[in-house]
Amino acid sequence: MVFPADTLLERNESTMKQYIKTRHENFLSDFKTIVNIDSSSDNKSGIEKVARFFEKRFARIGLDTEILFLGDKKVPCLYAEHRPSKKSFDIMFLGHMDTVFPTGEVEKRPFSITGNRAFGPGVCDMKGGLLVVLHVLETLKHEGILDSLSVCVAFNGDEETGSHASRDWIMSTAKKSLQTFVFEPCRPGYRFVLQRKGGGWFQIIVKGQEAHAGADPEKGINAVVELAHQIVKINQLNQNEMQTSVHVTVISGGDKVNIIPNMAKASVDVRILKLEEKERIETYFKNLPEHTYLKGAQIKVQGHIDRPPMEPGDGTRKLWELIRSTGEQMGLQMESISTGGCSDGNYTSAAGAPTIDGMGIVGANSHRADEYAELDSIDNMVGLVAQVCKAIAEKNKLI
Repeated sequence: MVFPADTLLERNESTMKQYIKTRHENFLSDFKTIVNIDSSSDNKSGIEKVARFFEKRFARIGLDTEILFLGDKKVPCLYAEHRPSKKSFDIMFLGHMDTVFPTGEVEKRPFSITGNRAFGPGVCDMKGGLLVVLHVLETLKHEGILDSLSVCVAFNGDEETGSHASRDWIMSTAKKSLQTFVFEPCRPGYRFVLQRKGGGWFQIIVKGQEAHAGADPEKGINAVVELAHQIVKINQLNQNEMQTSVHVTVISGGDKVNIIPNMAKASVDVRILKLEEKERIETYFKNLPEHTYLKGAQIKVQGHIDRPPMEPGDGTRKLWELIRSTGEQMGLQMESISTGGCSDGNYTSAAGAPTIDGMGIVGANSHRADEYAELDSIDNMVGLVAQVCKAIAEKNKLI
């Protein structure tokens, strides 16, 4: 019997959907396993344990896998690839294995389920997303689609602390990839991230001269007063039209009430939406020590803008349209958003790879004890990403 092409497509989609549905309990079992591994950014053994879990599963479906130990601190990172006779990767799957929660958090509140929500350390940020990658690739293998794709997986272990050891590795991998999916949590209501602000930090250290506040105040140089003047000027760097934010977030200074303070410090959080703002902000802080208000005060500045903004280009918008239309066919109402938070997607975008973020399980309240993941989004997200990968594989066959 010969079926029309559209009927065959529907049957294939139905087959994939059914396979994913039958593996829902497997996903939950995997979920419990990796959430119940303490893997804070400073817990290298815990991060490696998570990496070993994925290494075994990726190898089982034929991916070449390797655990890397990057930087001076030997941060565990997992790399896997499937590259059938292609120079570039069709898709880079990017995620992080570390969480913000300290060792011992799992014992306090292990993986649990209440209603439609799963709870536990890193349940949506982003262990649920890592499992979406695994189950998508296992689905593509089962459906005979994986061999039509060239893919790589990069899971790092230091995203929550700035990806200092893994940044160059991520960017070099992105440069070899035609597009990148980042598996940070999808926002409630199926909202995906196409744009993120870049960011960084600066610390202002002011050195003055201590003196008796009552007997000899004129002999002192008040570091707190100098810093106060600088804070007022720094606040003027905010640029609402460009959506640039520069905020002093932590200050300290002085020791005793009757002593003119000789030291004061301030930490500054910077977020930029446009790359062109990076030079303006960094130039200001570079020149700041030359512009003191009190004679004799000395200023030292540390820090820089280390994450470039994630700006959507034509390639990203075309990729989003494929994802959006695929979701629409599945009955999902989806939208794209911009956010001030940073992720490793900032690096892949800067490396030139069209990047879509928020491809993980739907969830919210990251970095909080009430962080949760929506269980009914599991099959939807695995199915959505698998269908998008299938569409890319079918396009390959036509080239």
